[in-house]
Amino acid sequence: MMKRTSISLAALMLAACGGDTGSPSTPAGPDAPAQATSTQTAEQTETERLNAFFEGAFQAAMTRSPMQQTFLGIKTDYDKWDDASDENALAEMNIQRALIAEMRETFDVAKLDDQGALSFRLAEYELEQAERNFKYRSNAYLFNQMRGQHAGIPAFLINQHRISDVSDAEAYIARLNGVPDYLGTFVERSKTAADNGVLAPRFVYDYVLESAGNVIQGYPFEGSPPEDPSPLYEDFAKKVAALDLDDETRNDLLFRAREALIDAVSPAYVNLIDTVHEQRDAAGTDDGIWRLPDGENYYAARLMNMTTTDMTAAQIHELGLAEMDRIHAEMTVIKDKVGFDGSLQDFFVFMRNDSQFYKPDTDEGRAEYLAEATALIDTMRERLPDMFNTFPEADLVVKAVEPFREKAAGKAFYQRPAPDGSRPGTYYANLYQMTSMPTYQMEALAYHEGIPGHHMQIAIAQELEGLPKFRKFGGYTAYSEGWGLYTEFLPKELGFYEDPYSDFGRLAMELWRAARLVVDTGLHDKRWTREQATQYLIDNTPNAEWDCIKAIDRYIVMPGQATAYKVGMLKIVELRERSQAALGDAFTLAEFHDVFLRDGPVPLAILEEKVDAWIAEKGS
Repeated sequence: MMKRTSISLAALMLAACGGDTGSPSTPAGPDAPAQATSTQTAEQTETERLNAFFEGAFQAAMTRSPMQQTFLGIKTDYDKWDDASDENALAEMNIQRALIAEMRETFDVAKLDDQGALSFRLAEYELEQAERNFKYRSNAYLFNQMRGQHAGIPAFLINQHRISDVSDAEAYIARLNGVPDYLGTFVERSKTAADNGVLAPRFVYDYVLESAGNVIQGYPFEGSPPEDPSPLYEDFAKKVAALDLDDETRNDLLFRAREALIDAVSPAYVNLIDTVHEQRDAAGTDDGIWRLPDGENYYAARLMNMTTTDMTAAQIHELGLAEMDRIHAEMTVIKDKVGFDGSLQDFFVFMRNDSQFYKPDTDEGRAEYLAEATALIDTMRERLPDMFNTFPEADLVVKAVEPFREKAAGKAFYQRPAPDGSRPGTYYANLYQMTSMPTYQMEALAYHEGIPGHHMQIAIAQELEGLPKFRKFGGYTAYSEGWGLYTEFLPKELGFYEDPYSDFGRLAMELWRAARLVVDTGLHDKRWTREQATQYLIDNTPNAEWDCIKAIDRYIVMPGQATAYKVGMLKIVELRERSQAALGDAFTLAEFHDVFLRDGPVPLAILEEKVDAWIAEKGS
């Protein structure tokens, strides 16, 4: 999974604010400019003028978003948070509308080159998507176990706020002091949503309470000794300790950070926790978003947004069932190959419970997992020239998910590198419970989150030359997660997955994504219960029961997102097979991958057009 700390396309270019909760917005103040300017010279082509327009829009959006600047390694407004109010959401939507109107009036599509025409088209697509989603912005669960600023604030400060000098440390302290206003805005929005009937299922609130409580446990909070630091104090102290400072300056910074944590952060989180308790008491036990205001249409919009297709919930459900049958048949072949005597479901139980497939639930076991995952990626890196012509410059590292968020976080995710090279791409493995990270899935997971998966696609995209930034840093879930799932299969063609259990693990990962089509639509369209959906995964996949519970809990609070993986992968495989059939010996895998990667993220329909154009050009 690609973590949504990556910056949304609409947010970067047009400052849209209708994305998933937990992603930083690019809010505008009341005096923010409604238009971007483009400077024309006699030498500029129409595409160059359009790119200048997009750059102006991008820079204007950045001035309105301190957090987006930090994500991109920019330290302007380093002491501030974004304005996350609904008033700014409306302001940003109006900015996006005005920008597209200006774009349509200013530029002649007929004079644009291919890349310019694609940029124009994608900008229009983004507006359509934003308009479709904007009316449902209050239906999102602002605080849940997957996303929300209760966990987003510490994750942002720890992973994004670098401290290179005293001014950076002071900016960190200022952000700590700004937590009451920033977090409080989300709390007030959640209260308004609750008044309008938007409450997460009751079980979600226990996750939020635990994660929020973790932030204000440890020193300097009440009853905690200095040797037991809270996550934020530990991070700040570690970063300051790395600076070349005299004792007086260092101690002053640490004292001010303690004061901010006690006087600002703690009350803000106590207020959040009190509110979450109240909302939990008012929440029901129904799980699907069919129960929310205009729930059926909201889910249809989510599916369209995530898959970039017009597929209905019923079509997606049936596709999932068909894929489950196909993959079960391939798994049965492997079961028989290893000589297992029993049914496929018996084999699932064996794979789920046998200790040979799990690292010890110890620090040593976790270290072994990280080392082996890193080795897999290093080996794959050496084989990339067999499949690719284009490679990322950014490095990739493997890390464990931090303790403060590991219990609630997903199984694994990727965080993009900083464009300035100050931070590598990161594959995060969640090692909270080692029985949820079987070694037979290690290969597929490393390829998906690392290379040739998310790191190849995302790092290459943001390093592309001559494209507007919204195309470099944006994304479509079906495109990015479809690619991630496709790249789990890709290494098999190079001779990887030599161990049949590891190949079974690859199929288990694909089966998991097929099952998502079934259970996501089951929950949100067919009105399945949480227990019913969980049992479907337990019965039909080899994953541990805890894995199945966490997965269903994720799909409940992120409706539609999980359907994008398999829909995207199947489209990529379809287009590749079409290319091979049409081009025969003229087909090369590396060129096909260039067609996918060299223009940045696009919706699946546009990807299909790109591939068909390549086939026509190469076959002529």
